[in-house]
Amino acid sequence: MVVTVSDEETSSLCSFASESTTVQTYWTERPPGSYSLKIQNLAQLIGEKYQTRRFLVNGYNWRLIIYPKGNEKDNGSGYISMYVETDGTREVFAYLTFFVYNRKVNKYFCVQDTQARRFNALKKVWGSSQVLPLELFNDPKNGYLFEEDHCEFGVDVTIDTFLTNWEIVSFNENFFYSKFFFNVKNFTVLEGDLYYRSNTFSVGGKTWVLRFYRKCFSTLDGKWISIFLHLADNERLLPDERIYTRGHFRVLDPCGSNHIIEKFNCWHDQSNSGCGLDKVVSMAKLWEVYLDEEETLSLEIKFEVISATNYSSII
Repeated sequence: MVVTVSDEETSSLCSFASESTTVQTYWTERPPGSYSLKIQNLAQLIGEKYQTRRFLVNGYNWRLIIYPKGNEKDNGSGYISMYVETDGTREVFAYLTFFVYNRKVNKYFCVQDTQARRFNALKKVWGSSQVLPLELFNDPKNGYLFEEDHCEFGVDVTIDTFLTNWEIVSFNENFFYSKFFFNVKNFTVLEGDLYYRSNTFSVGGKTWVLRFYRKCFSTLDGKWISIFLHLADNERLLPDERIYTRGHFRVLDPCGSNHIIEKFNCWHDQSNSGCGLDKVVSMAKLWEVYLDEEETLSLEIKFEVISATNYSSII
């Protein structure tokens, strides 16, 4: 028979001073998820402990161990003591929660680890020597013993998984050589190609290429020139891989220091759409200032930052 019990009365069913700072206690209606042990006629159990058969959790073998009179060797005298044991064949970290059923409130009293326990060949057993005082447990009025000396225990074993997915990104600003020059020769006789490519060059562990558009990239009206930075064709980024770049383009003044400087910053991804400037300099200004005597246009790019990312394998 299940009766309604107040929170104050429930608290009295588990009130005791625990010496451990690595466990917390609470009540739950949810039964144990890893293993349950029901004992009939507990008083007839001879011996200091009971060991269950092995059970499997996340590929590891476990065994629940109950000391119904307390494990005196582990400072458990006067308490119910509960442990789990592995076979020690592999190391594993696990959180443990021990359950003791109370028929009076129809809930489980739980003692839960707040830190993962390390199981291995040298340490196969972990648990709690002071789960519940025997003074509370053995009094049938408290509800832990019911139906003439029946009781129920259980455990949840939660594997503490190791870090398997990660990435480390660094924003590098020190390069052996951070500049590249692109000279567009014979500018006045360039044909109507969509764009002109520079030679490939390497900075920051990647290979790059510049694209020069004689007509504005977005409007194709011939009033502006455009410059874009792309990864070279031999660079293949993985899905979701990205590289950050920051720096500036310069259109060099062949006769003085009136250089045009335009900053850029962008992320490069698998699409290799590149980054750059749609309207770097007007065609009128270019004819007036930025072609030398041989009708060569001199462009420069300087990198300030390039990112590099290491990451775990993608399955």
